[in-house]
Amino acid sequence: MPDQIISQEGYDKLKKELEYLVLTKRHEIADRIQKAKDMGDLSENAEYSEAKDEQAFNEGRIAELSTMIKNLTVVQNGQNKDTVGMGSRVKVKCEAGEREYEIVSFNEADPTAGKISNESPLGRAFLHRKKGDKVKVITPKGEMEYTITKIE
Repeated sequence: MPDQIISQEGYDKLKKELEYLVLTKRHEIADRIQKAKDMGDLSENAEYSEAKDEQAFNEGRIAELSTMIKNLTVVQNGQNKDTVGMGSRVKVKCEAGEREYEIVSFNEADPTAGKISNESPLGRAFLHRKKGDKVKVITPKGEMEYTITKIE
């Protein structure tokens, strides 16, 4: 699996989630399992089954985050105002009018807020481009052309 790039904020968010799952959630689940065991017969104990399922999900997410974090490269946000990079705010003109996007890492993407992933088709098309560049992107509505008008 090739390294993925991520902003420092995105990396910190993943580390915080991992820390919570390991240090807090794991203990909460263990307590639930112990309380369920104390109730007696485990074969018909729904609370025990639910807690074990939650434990399996939690451990799976811990493994997923641990692997993901090992394969990430943290990059500085928007240091270069001449070309589009991670953390850049990009103003563009297109058929639909003017739009503004912020290039963020995969775990920070929120298209409704104008935050697009560097791995999305639009994000990949904007990366390393300069003010005035025209970019064509295939969207669900067909091919769209964007002109980069400003990089912040």
